[in-house]
Amino acid sequence: MLLAGLFASSSLSAQSVPEPVDAVDPFIGTGGQGHTFPGAVAPFGMVQLSPDSHVGAARQTYDWASGYRHEDPTILGFSHTHFSGAGHSDLGDFLVMPASGDVVPLEAGATDKPGSGYRSRKADEVATPGYYAVTLTDPGVRAELTAGTRVGVHRYAFPAGKAAHLVLDLRSIIYDYPGKILWSSIRLRPDGVITGMREVRGWAAPRRIFFAMRFSAPPTGHRFVSTEENILYKGFKGPGRGPETLDSLSGRAIVAQLDFGTLAKPLEVKVALSGVDENGALANLAAEAGDFDAIRAKTRSAWADALGAVRIDAPAPMRTNVYTALYHSLMAPSIWSDADGRWRGPDDQVHEGKDFTFHSTFSLWDTFRAEHPLLTLIQSPQKNADFVNSLIASQQTSPFNILPVWQFAGKETWTMIGYHAVPVIADACLKGIAGIDCRAALKAMVASADYGPYGGLSDYMKLGYVPIDREPEAASKTVEYAYDDWTIARLARKLGDVAIAERFEKRAANWRNSFDPKSGFLRARKADGTFRTPFDPTAINYGSDYTEGNAWQYSWFMPHDQGGLFRLLGGDAKAVAKLDAMFDFDNSKIDYSHAEDIAGLIGQYIHGNEPSHHVAYLYDYAGQPWRTQERLKQIVDSQYKPTVDGLAGNDDLGQMSAWLVFTALGFYPVAPGSGEYVIGRPFVDRAEIVLPSGRRFIMIAEGLSEENRYIGKVTLNGRPLNRSYIRDEEIRMGGELRFIMQPAPNKGWATDTKTRPYSMTGYGR
Repeated sequence: MLLAGLFASSSLSAQSVPEPVDAVDPFIGTGGQGHTFPGAVAPFGMVQLSPDSHVGAARQTYDWASGYRHEDPTILGFSHTHFSGAGHSDLGDFLVMPASGDVVPLEAGATDKPGSGYRSRKADEVATPGYYAVTLTDPGVRAELTAGTRVGVHRYAFPAGKAAHLVLDLRSIIYDYPGKILWSSIRLRPDGVITGMREVRGWAAPRRIFFAMRFSAPPTGHRFVSTEENILYKGFKGPGRGPETLDSLSGRAIVAQLDFGTLAKPLEVKVALSGVDENGALANLAAEAGDFDAIRAKTRSAWADALGAVRIDAPAPMRTNVYTALYHSLMAPSIWSDADGRWRGPDDQVHEGKDFTFHSTFSLWDTFRAEHPLLTLIQSPQKNADFVNSLIASQQTSPFNILPVWQFAGKETWTMIGYHAVPVIADACLKGIAGIDCRAALKAMVASADYGPYGGLSDYMKLGYVPIDREPEAASKTVEYAYDDWTIARLARKLGDVAIAERFEKRAANWRNSFDPKSGFLRARKADGTFRTPFDPTAINYGSDYTEGNAWQYSWFMPHDQGGLFRLLGGDAKAVAKLDAMFDFDNSKIDYSHAEDIAGLIGQYIHGNEPSHHVAYLYDYAGQPWRTQERLKQIVDSQYKPTVDGLAGNDDLGQMSAWLVFTALGFYPVAPGSGEYVIGRPFVDRAEIVLPSGRRFIMIAEGLSEENRYIGKVTLNGRPLNRSYIRDEEIRMGGELRFIMQPAPNKGWATDTKTRPYSMTGYGR
């Protein structure tokens, strides 16, 4: 009865504030180093229809990883695939740009020369979940975009009395470099539908993608042009030389002009994608019925449902920050299988759909930490099973028999380190997510962990660490492998496979083999057992001892055994002193401008990149949770803003955002696989998680204010909670977590070793 009353009260509270979908600002992160895009996408949608705004040669750089920066004065066009917040650029498939009048340029033109090409200056941008609009001032066109699961829909209002045209550029790609397009094709079908494909040499190569495009008004004319010199197509040689009636064209540099005459109403363009073939794209086009407004309404409803899984009461700036973070957390992994279930896998072969929807775009080095644990709480078991089954299916169709490392479009990029599909799978199985064959999953996990040619694993299995004189970034690889191994052991124990559990429990302790107690830092060792010298814990260089970081960040990466680390450091007091030294470090004499991913520095804590993300919570493990509360306040205030430059570092497919969502709720999954969330402090007044089971878990921050920034007391379902963690099953049961906030630290709460979060080897000497 008590819980029923709480739920009713919460529902009334949720009705008193604007809907979550209206709190999202898709422009957050489109400036600075956020690398997000503002365009239209459905939750986990295959299509991300968004503007590209490359600026000259800079289009090859890190800053344009999403294809767009808010401060750019012009728009190149609208393409159908984008990463949200990645640290590497690619995609930008099938660029469409409207043109008006008598002359239709087929080249983009220069940014500083308006009218020199189809690129246009912009005005009046608007973005909400599933919708984007902008005025293209040069052609005088109001452009609107929306997207469904496998389709994107454009709507263009052309100037009255002027001829309407579209440019479809198959040459454009976000990561622009020589030889990017291996092949492409386009054809106009008798019913007016245009289909085509391209094969791209990019980050994941080769990558094939197909499209089908239908118009609300039939084309009155068209021109398919190859701009590749000295290549013969159907008897027509050279750039632009061919009859206006050519209905198909293939090559490495194809651009099309589509004419529609003068139109009495806006032109709608519906585009479906497929990774399988043109017939798959046509079937996907047919599978999502409706015009622009219908697709937009359906996608808005999908976003309302997805975002409504967390109901937040907070001041408007924080509410915008958190709901935008939640929005960014629900874009990937993206659907990659067609409506009929077929998908193209790591072996570049087409596979038939089974009983799950295949997803790709797994930025696992980033997202295993918080995004995937968040999805296990707020997405359905079927959706989470889809993610895991996609990983397992990828392993089963991989030429190397291993799980994805960093995968998109079904293809492996071999980017980043570790085998972090493993903790994603283990965490889901340990939480009892239905629809997963966890024994098959364990087999796939072990196959990845035992694949000797990958990343120094052969030496790791023999020596207990990765030697730096044989493998770059060896210190980071050692500790990340050890954590992944621990999650394998955890799942093996649950499944009763004692032999595997014992083998990987031993491997989980390998982090110690690269830790130097004398210096107090994780260090790279050579094959002869000596630590590499000279040693500078602040040095950051790609391909050196650490991955996108240095000894300061990586010396804390043993999330499964913080108690063991603290013993090596000399106890709780020394661990706290070292944590303080990290946050308070003076960087004034250090230049990190050469390292793109090093952003959001607070001393040697680097919130703009993932290795630091759990560190503020580690004071809890030393029995000083009030220090965690202080550091979280410092991080949230400095790293997140409701502005275009409001993300301190790239969002990495939702990880930066998921960190904020968890932290705002008052807890965080430091060690996915442990079944625990470490308590920090809340940043919203009230939150209600609508769990997939239908139960509701409520968080209340009583008295939260700028002055009341410390936890005075915590209760769970009305009873005192005297530990600094909450269990996953406690959240899933539903109930109420209440924080009583106060202006001064409570130095008596959750200090005893028995009240601290999980550590593999426990606490004490």
